[in-house]
Amino acid sequence: MAKLVCALACSHGPMLATPPDMWHLRAGADRKNPQHWFRGEALAYDALLAKRGEDVAVFTAAIADAEKAARHAACQRALDELAERFAQAKPDLVILLGNDQREVFQDDLTPMLTIYAGERIENIPLNEAQVARLPPGVAIAEEGHCPPDGAVYPGAPAIADALVNALADANFDVARSARLPGGADRQHGIPHAFGFLYRRIMRDAPPPSVPVFLNVGVAPNRIRAARSLAFGHALRHAIDKLPGDLRVGVLASGGMTHFVIDEALDKRMLDAMAAHDEAALAAEPESYFNGNTAEIKSWYPLAALMRDLGWKMELIDYVPCYRTEAGTGNAMAFASWSPARS
Repeated sequence: MAKLVCALACSHGPMLATPPDMWHLRAGADRKNPQHWFRGEALAYDALLAKRGEDVAVFTAAIADAEKAARHAACQRALDELAERFAQAKPDLVILLGNDQREVFQDDLTPMLTIYAGERIENIPLNEAQVARLPPGVAIAEEGHCPPDGAVYPGAPAIADALVNALADANFDVARSARLPGGADRQHGIPHAFGFLYRRIMRDAPPPSVPVFLNVGVAPNRIRAARSLAFGHALRHAIDKLPGDLRVGVLASGGMTHFVIDEALDKRMLDAMAAHDEAALAAEPESYFNGNTAEIKSWYPLAALMRDLGWKMELIDYVPCYRTEAGTGNAMAFASWSPARS
């Protein structure tokens, strides 16, 4: 029977691969953005600034050059720690939980849950036209999730199909794809939520892997919080049924709150995961997951799986990386789970 040997989760935001003295490139876009999601409400920048009131002084201090550099460095230390833990675990197979931000799946097909069953997982650099279409301050971070010359990682088709069958037995109607959709209107290759894990955590030398796409953020068929948790329980049983003596790792990619940071919400989420409190995780209003904060739900299946196993969560670090006085930016979190000691 397969054995779980590694469980890790981390943020993947572009700020992690952008020098802190360049974070201002995204700050300019924040100030022009007419729709910042904060606690279920869409606000223009000036309205957001007014709403944050007494916290503005805290955010202003957090965007000082020295503070940004310190927070960026803390994120790199946490990522290095996760990479070391992954290397030490030596899994034979990795299951990746992440999302697509209209990079691959478009209006022609947007599945709620997709298991990738291809033999090859291609990480393909964007061409010049695609780079030109990126939001301000994003292109500089491209090498954080894709090597300049691209890369090809080994898939695990037989394992992917075994997971599909087990999940279907558990009444999960997952899509299966042996190749990613192509076309001039989308990128070619694995999206950045997965590319970041391959690059930064697995150091471009992964074992065979199965990417699992969760549509956490594209309306209307976004996976809901409770369903994300239920999927994690089903995934645990699917892993148990895998053939052989595989050493399995599960990695989750995304989060935390962004592009408006809400440290209180992040703390509730992380505390609930550490306490295996699924009721609290499911109780958060779905409107709070509007915008890119939706990526927290990519952690939910792993949190549920860890509850089943009774593994203990270690929060390696939580680093809110601010870039404007209104509290915009990306809160970064890095976590690892391991069996509880008796």
